[in-house]
Amino acid sequence: MTSMSDFDKLGDDGSNTGVVIKSKPKTKKPSHYKVLMLNDDYTPMEFVVHVLERFFHKNRDEATSIMLHVHRRGVGVCGIFTYEVAETKVAQVMDFARRHQHPLQCILEKA
Repeated sequence: MTSMSDFDKLGDDGSNTGVVIKSKPKTKKPSHYKVLMLNDDYTPMEFVVHVLERFFHKNRDEATSIMLHVHRRGVGVCGIFTYEVAETKVAQVMDFARRHQHPLQCILEKA
């Protein structure tokens, strides 16, 4: 005689069957990083505005506002990006500033 617990394990045809449950892998959202611009006493304000327009796609008003914030507070956020994009932006800004002989500094920080 078959017990009730044995029936729980058997399929309709009497065979041993089970249900395969496929779990979805949880995808983790990528970390974001702030690109920060640091103030210095040598880089012209107009150059900083140009950098913000060119590399961070800010309009003139946004770029001017960020530049003034950096000038007054010593540091300002240019944008928030995934690590690879933030790293590329920092490299582009630093390279562009060096080519134009300005000591402008950009860094990234986890958001």
